[in-house]
Amino acid sequence: MTDPIAPSLDDFARLAREAFDALPPEFRSAAGEVVLRIDDFADDETLDGLGIEDPFELSGLYHGVDIGRRDSLGPAAEPSRIFLYRRPILDEWCERGNVGLAELIAHVLIHEIGHHFGLDDDQIHAIEDAAEG
Repeated sequence: MTDPIAPSLDDFARLAREAFDALPPEFRSAAGEVVLRIDDFADDETLDGLGIEDPFELSGLYHGVDIGRRDSLGPAAEPSRIFLYRRPILDEWCERGNVGLAELIAHVLIHEIGHHFGLDDDQIHAIEDAAEG
C-alpha cells in the first residue's frame, strides 16, 4: 500500500492555471494581468488584518484595486494578486469529500476573480446560487 501524497504548491499552481485557462476568453480578458500566487497559508499580518485567528478559515484572497475603482484612481500601483491557500483548500476538500480538488481550486479562484471585478461576497454568493439553481 502506498501513502497518498498531498498535492504540492506547484501542483496547485498548475491546477489554478488550468482553471484560469479554461474560463471563457471574455472572462480571462476582463481579468487582465492578475497574478496568481499559491501559499500554504496566509501570513500572520494578513490574518490579523482580516481578524481571522484560524489560518484554515481563509482559502483565498484578492489583493489589489478592483477593476471598477481602478479607472477613477488611475493605474494600479502594483499588480492585482489572487492568493490561493493550499492547506485550507486541501482541508476543505478532505472534509467535503464530494468535490474534486481541481473543481474546488477553480471555485476559489473564480470567487477571488469576482472580487477583482469589484463584487462583494454577497454578490458572488448570489451569482453562485443562481448558477446552481
